[in-house]
Amino acid sequence: MSSISSAEKHTTSHDDVTAPVGSGDELQEQEDSANIVPTAPKTTYLFAAFTCILIAFGGFVFGWDTGTISGFVNMPDFVHRYGQISSEGQKYLSKTRTGLMLSIFNIGCAIGGVTLGKTGDMYGRKKGLMMTMVVYIVGIIIQIAAVKSWVQYFIGRIIAGIAVGSIGVLVPMFISETSPKAIRGTLVSCYQLMNTGGVFLGYCTTYGTYHHYLDSRQWRIPLGLSFAWALFMIFGLTFTPESPRYLVENDRIEEAKQSLAKNNKQDVNSEFVINEVNILADAIELEKSAGNATWGELFTGKPKIFYRLMVGVLLQSLQQLTGDNYFFYYGTTIFKAIGLDDSFETSIIFGVINFASTFLALWVVDRFGRRMTLMAGSIGMLVTLVIFASIGVKDLYVDGYGSEAKKPVGNAMIFLVCLFIFFFAQTWGPCVYVVVSETYPLRIRAKGMAIANCANWIWGFLIGFFTPFITGAIHFAYGYVFFGCVVFSLVFVFAFVPETKGLSLEDVDELYRNYTPGLAFMKKFSNAAAEKAALEKEAEDELAMSKNA
Repeated sequence: MSSISSAEKHTTSHDDVTAPVGSGDELQEQEDSANIVPTAPKTTYLFAAFTCILIAFGGFVFGWDTGTISGFVNMPDFVHRYGQISSEGQKYLSKTRTGLMLSIFNIGCAIGGVTLGKTGDMYGRKKGLMMTMVVYIVGIIIQIAAVKSWVQYFIGRIIAGIAVGSIGVLVPMFISETSPKAIRGTLVSCYQLMNTGGVFLGYCTTYGTYHHYLDSRQWRIPLGLSFAWALFMIFGLTFTPESPRYLVENDRIEEAKQSLAKNNKQDVNSEFVINEVNILADAIELEKSAGNATWGELFTGKPKIFYRLMVGVLLQSLQQLTGDNYFFYYGTTIFKAIGLDDSFETSIIFGVINFASTFLALWVVDRFGRRMTLMAGSIGMLVTLVIFASIGVKDLYVDGYGSEAKKPVGNAMIFLVCLFIFFFAQTWGPCVYVVVSETYPLRIRAKGMAIANCANWIWGFLIGFFTPFITGAIHFAYGYVFFGCVVFSLVFVFAFVPETKGLSLEDVDELYRNYTPGLAFMKKFSNAAAEKAALEKEAEDELAMSKNA
């Protein structure tokens, strides 16, 4: 592969620094200065953040679907068009049809993450996302054109899901490869923030159309707005530079320098830009020396690639198994059972809490680290789930399930769900995407993230499809199932998920090379990369202080 010229590399190589002449203190100061890795000023983070937020809008597209479909299945016109006829001659959506219409989207996502997600490697992260949005628009057209055929609507949801599955792979990967490492966790979390924003606005829109229209506009207006979000996403991507890691990997060095310079508001030949491209070029050259990455490398690659694959798969699976989509997909249905007159209003409350809490995540994930964030979230969720399930089983109904619900108990359950969403939205919601986007080396990143996301989508399908049947059999005791999964998530993160806060994506390899699986809770495991990052930060702060003195 082509690389930076030797003259450029010498601008950042400590070995080429001429031995200084002077006192011992002067020698030490000059040596310390030579060891400092060039960094971009923090004032340049603003444009990088703006770029990453535009990319993260893909999360809004996914959230919009979640926030609208849960309302569609409770709208009279939607049920009349796509429902079945009961023995009494009334239209209704059976548990099977409801489960399929809600959850088949996740199967499309699983397919898209593994297949369409490859466009990011073939054509670049930017063009790959644009192509994905075109596929999404096709899926929306098929859905909105369905007059009375639930099968046509079903097919449209699969196609839209394929596009969103690709978004779930490409967006976190694109952001992680574009953002400064000091705020990478915050910027990757913007994907989930946009997701929750989409859920919230979806709830608000379906609430408005449900109360103002009686015909197909109830659901066609929210569905039609999906076109606007897709076009906005494509428009926003025209302003974003391509991933520098992708460009270096494909020998487009000058374009990589321009991308880094634009994102960090630096001159294209600045010491910072040249140093960053050198680091990327060296890391990618080392990866390419081993040949092209194959799917088999996910199981045999080093350092600990299979272990890292399983960390991603389990984290994405456990994100679904917390039970969040039990509340988001079936929120209106659940709270009809509790006895609420207008369950759409309650969904809006959930959307507000979900969206607002995710803002906290932007600070929490980089302030307290990935491990602490996930474990704290698990503790909060398991407490709320066990109380929610217990009072739902024992105290909600006057004379057993199906009888009149006790309003004070129902209100308490709503409060507990709000508390659950508060914990989930600032921890497991965004932080899983952060950890997974940081876990894999560039060589197999797209494949690793595709497999991990595929696990998330499959569990999303299983929960979405089987929830009507499970709740019909065990009702609110379903909460105990999620409680058990959250307990496992706490143990798993404590023992098996190492901290990646503050590390560059290239340094994460070094972390896993020196890491012993099962000992993530030990603070003294060998982590040269973390020590290096800490020393660089300390040197940067000392240099800034000396300049201000």
